[in-house]
Amino acid sequence: MDAFRKAVEARDTDAMEACLADDVVFTSPVAFTPYPGKPITAAILRGVLRVFENFRYERVIHDGDNHALVFRTEVSGKEIQGCDFLHLNADGLIDEFTVMVRPLSGAQALSEAMAAQFDQIKAEALEAFHAQRD
Repeated sequence: MDAFRKAVEARDTDAMEACLADDVVFTSPVAFTPYPGKPITAAILRGVLRVFENFRYERVIHDGDNHALVFRTEVSGKEIQGCDFLHLNADGLIDEFTVMVRPLSGAQALSEAMAAQFDQIKAEALEAFHAQRD
């Protein structure tokens, strides 16, 4: 888990992606349907890095293969407090990634900012998916 935290703090997208299992499922705080697979999850995380400002982890809580990384950030001038809930598979890779954020005004700002990123996110995920198959 330290590798993922360090990758996020360094804004190292390649290192972040290396921490994800191929079958990872990402559950967004602002979308109802989870996103399955490494290509879309990695693309979403890159999009998040583009919209998060002043991101910092404040605390890590863990119990076996379950981890909660509490963070603070800003999006479009709105302060957000959130938590990344992560589960590691037998290989030590993230196979479940759920994000929760508060307050509502911050979640709304995040939703709007990510919606503006989503065409790029989908294009990146599709490109990675095809590269993965080749």
